[in-house]
Amino acid sequence: MYVQKSGSRVLWYESFGFGLILLLSWLNKVVDLPHLLVGGDGHASKWRDSAIETVLILLIWAFVHSLTSRLVARLHFLEGMLRVCAWCRKVGHGERWMRLEEYFAEDFKIGTTHGVCPDCLKRLEDDTKQFYRSEAESAPQVLAAPTPQPESPTIPA
Repeated sequence: MYVQKSGSRVLWYESFGFGLILLLSWLNKVVDLPHLLVGGDGHASKWRDSAIETVLILLIWAFVHSLTSRLVARLHFLEGMLRVCAWCRKVGHGERWMRLEEYFAEDFKIGTTHGVCPDCLKRLEDDTKQFYRSEAESAPQVLAAPTPQPESPTIPA
C-alpha cells in the first residue's frame, strides 16, 4: 500500500513560518519597523531583549515542531492500516470496497491462491468429528431385521 509522505512538507512550512517570525523580530530591532511604517518617535531597542525574544520563539518552535512531528507520524501509521469489513472481510480502498483477492491483484499485482492454515484445518476436523458424533447420537437406533428363513419345501399330498 502506498502512503504519501507529505507530512514532512508540513514540518518544513512550519519551520519556514517560525524562521520568518524570527527574521521579522530581528528586522524590527535593526530597522525599527513601527517607526518606518506608521511614523512617530524612534524607539531604542535593547539587544538583550531581542536575544530573549529569539530564545522564546525557538523554544515555542521546538515544542510545536515536536508535537507536529508526532501527529504526522501517527497520521502515517493510521494511513498505513488496511480497512477490512468486520462482516464480509472486504477491503476498503479509497471509496470502493473490494474482495481481498482483488485488492492484492490491483494494488500489489500479486495473484492469490487459497489454502487452509493448520489452525483452521484442526478446527475444521474437530467440527466435522463433533457433527458426525451428534448425528450418530441423534439418529434412531435401527435394529437389524431378522433375515427371513427360507421355508422348507412342502410336498403336496
